[in-house]
Amino acid sequence: MKDIVNRVLEGKKRDCARLITIVENEQPGYEDALKDIYKHTGRAYVIGITGPPGAGKSTLTDKLVKLIRKEGKKVGIIAIDPTSPFTKGAILGDRIRMNDLNTDKDVFIRSMGTRGSLGGLSNATQAAIKVLDAYGCDYIFIETVGVGQSEIDIVKTADTTLIVMVPGLGDDIQAIKAGVMEIADVFAVNKADKDGAKRTSLEIEMMLDFKKDWEFRPPVSLAIAETGDGVDKVYENILKHRKFLEESNKLNEKRLERNRIEVKELVQKKVSSLVKNLEYTKEVDDLLLKTISKEIDPYSISNMLFEKVTK
Repeated sequence: MKDIVNRVLEGKKRDCARLITIVENEQPGYEDALKDIYKHTGRAYVIGITGPPGAGKSTLTDKLVKLIRKEGKKVGIIAIDPTSPFTKGAILGDRIRMNDLNTDKDVFIRSMGTRGSLGGLSNATQAAIKVLDAYGCDYIFIETVGVGQSEIDIVKTADTTLIVMVPGLGDDIQAIKAGVMEIADVFAVNKADKDGAKRTSLEIEMMLDFKKDWEFRPPVSLAIAETGDGVDKVYENILKHRKFLEESNKLNEKRLERNRIEVKELVQKKVSSLVKNLEYTKEVDDLLLKTISKEIDPYSISNMLFEKVTK
């Protein structure tokens, strides 16, 4: 494991892929590897891209990465795909759309399945970000699976969250409210050559007008990712948000909050695994049988088990 970690720090692409697989599958020694690389993280800027299915998130990501590569920056992409019900792996749709980036030695693309995780991200996303950061990426893009308004986990993961909208979703206002407005740092209305694109942009601006006390009002721009039109403006808006975060010291605040959430989730995960181990013991089965005869209640059982796992 030490050798793999060292090769990742040296920028070896194959070992980066191996280490992400190890942490994703929680193979023995994965936590020690993450501890070893942690002091080498913190340089990469994380951009989250979310939005409804069919908005063109993958195509826009592809074009943004090509723009950044012209600056000579190293880029990592984590594309969260739906999970196959058979293999539990990612279906790889996003990776196919970015196929021509695979030949670029300074672009690392990884598809990850959600594996039943809610919130639009894989459980291993945070760990994968750390590996790509230590590997030497200047930018890391996280593209969510695209299932709608439940995808708010991205705000706990990204430095800048870009929401991609498209015209013709039916009830446009419905598509941009209920939590989505709160997580966006930048908006892009993609497929701007379609009817209704300017109207969608105007409706987003109107929704933003409801809040008067913006420290940073999310900019809205039109783009046609397929042709590349307007992608430079989207990138400019991302950089504008990054500049705001860095100059106001909000970036460190944001990352501190992210670490706070991650520590809490790691503790919850450890407690959850202890509880799971208790679920199938004879002691628990015997106690549960007593609930039928009303000799004991579920609340008393839960207290007993909680005391047992927290000793």
